[in-house]
Amino acid sequence: MKESWSSVDTLETNFRPLVVIELAKGTKEETIEWFTKRIVDKKANGGAQLLIKPLVTENGDENIYLVGASHLRLLLGAENVGLVKECNDNSMRAFTYSSRKTFKDFADDNQNFLTMSECQYIIKHELENLRAKDEKMIPGYPQAKLYPGKSIVRRLLTNGILVQIFPLHDREELKKLRHTWYGQVKIGYQPLDEIRCYFGETIALYFGFLEYFTFALIPMAVIGIPYYVFAWEDYDKYVMFATFNLLWSTVILEVWKRICAVMTYRWGTLLMKRQFEEPRPGFHGVLGINPVTGREEPVYSSIKRQLRIYLVSVPFVCLCLYFSLYVMMIYFDLEQWALDYHEENKSHFSNLMLYVPSIIYAVVIEIMNRIYRYAAEFLTSWENHRLESSYQNHLILKVLVFNFLNCFASLFYIAFVLFDMKLLRQSLATLLITSQILNQFAESLLPYWLQKRHMKKMKERMHSLKMDTDLSLVEQVNSEKEMGTYLGTFDDYLELFLQFGYVSLFSCVYPLAAVFAVLNNITEIYSDALKMCRVYKRPFAEPTANIGVWQLAFETMSVISVVTNCILIGMSPQVNALFPDSKMDLILTVALVEHLLLAIKFVMAFVIPDKPRDIQIKLAKLEFESLEALKQQQMKLAAESLKE
Repeated sequence: MKESWSSVDTLETNFRPLVVIELAKGTKEETIEWFTKRIVDKKANGGAQLLIKPLVTENGDENIYLVGASHLRLLLGAENVGLVKECNDNSMRAFTYSSRKTFKDFADDNQNFLTMSECQYIIKHELENLRAKDEKMIPGYPQAKLYPGKSIVRRLLTNGILVQIFPLHDREELKKLRHTWYGQVKIGYQPLDEIRCYFGETIALYFGFLEYFTFALIPMAVIGIPYYVFAWEDYDKYVMFATFNLLWSTVILEVWKRICAVMTYRWGTLLMKRQFEEPRPGFHGVLGINPVTGREEPVYSSIKRQLRIYLVSVPFVCLCLYFSLYVMMIYFDLEQWALDYHEENKSHFSNLMLYVPSIIYAVVIEIMNRIYRYAAEFLTSWENHRLESSYQNHLILKVLVFNFLNCFASLFYIAFVLFDMKLLRQSLATLLITSQILNQFAESLLPYWLQKRHMKKMKERMHSLKMDTDLSLVEQVNSEKEMGTYLGTFDDYLELFLQFGYVSLFSCVYPLAAVFAVLNNITEIYSDALKMCRVYKRPFAEPTANIGVWQLAFETMSVISVVTNCILIGMSPQVNALFPDSKMDLILTVALVEHLLLAIKFVMAFVIPDKPRDIQIKLAKLEFESLEALKQQQMKLAAESLKE
């Protein structure tokens, strides 16, 4: 029997809290009543059809609410968001309630068929798609205007009525995950399947890429050490090392696509249909009809969006790039001052002073990157992109352009304008090591220390209270709501992207870059795991099939590295000595080698399939079965119409 949304019960005796909603203290009663009613209302009436109850505390505050859903509601929600689960025949298919019996481990009384993170993802999806229909304002707050199609949750957040929404941790599962993930120091693979079940595919895929990239750097590190020790000034000996580096950067990115396809097929996200994404919560516009899906959703003029991008965002980014170059020239003035000081004094102190400008510049780069990130987020949000994927792509493009220039412009200037290889080595080493230390401190050590300090105070305060309600749940919610919010994998991928640039762009100048990258990534795995489990609130799971636009970013960096390494080798005295009479022959030879290496890269990228053969067969089989099912359905409809 096919279940409909109207048959979903909004009352359930065994209420399981999954998501926490925190409203601002002093929120008006009519606002709370209206918002909670929209959450429990049936979908036909524009509600989310979920379960909600207040968290009762000793002081009687009712600004925190727990959200859950009935088992049937979650199953229908799983079909609605397109979750893919494993069938009894070991194939992966999109879950449908009507065919629920064909899925592995499904039973009507099995509450664990959907993981807790999947349930929380479904609830988040439904809350984010609560949109205004006839309301003109938030009840009780005339200044909080609403119009058809406006996201209710977004409006509540922007007006400070809604403080935050976050998923609850599962303490027992988190304890098990901590033990297997970082609770014991060992050389081995991360429990990626367990990470995926608890945190979702996006975070699991990041840790999978971090682990893979670290292992992929080991050959470069092993080869780089003898080159550093025995061939420091002989640039002609770096030709083989640079060539290996360039081919290595292509192979690891192509192999990663295959590994990623295997993982995401196993997790089901490789098959998820993403072409009809729901509008992102921050998207606003006049309520209209989507011509593709036929559904009601906000509509916003693409011309207005393009005008905002090209008349405001692009000039702002260009201005920031100019400012970055201006700061870079100040850095070179400091370098010249330090060099003059060393020439005059010739002491150990003056020798140390040679590294001070690079260290100061590295710190300034990190500060500028973080400030620019906030500006880029504001601008991208203001551009009002309909889809989350479009929003992320525009944000990543803005940040990558600035970070690339900010981090690498000085190295390009030293290499191709000043022609100072000694300063290039010094600056590269200083920027790489300093940025790694700052990132480890800012992203993991400092937040962990602050969170540990806060948790100590929280426990002392909680144990001093005497409560009649469920102390463990109240304590958990109150401690988690004060935790920091994990803002996604953006900064983590950006750090790896910049690290990849330091390793690949100037490999023939500083072969030890890969060694420092490996050491940093080993500690990064443990520190990132620590911050996910102990420092931040549990993030909502986000299904994904790959690392998205970051794959293109890494591939673009590998192409740029071909050009830079070829030019650096061509500039070396040893290579110049091979062409004493004609510089044009040298330029043509370097250009020929560079084009040849690029051709080899593109041929390798074409030859190595993105998906393993067995995955391709499984995907083709599913596509064939879908077409056959559609054909059978059409034939059935045709037969019924003939009977009539």
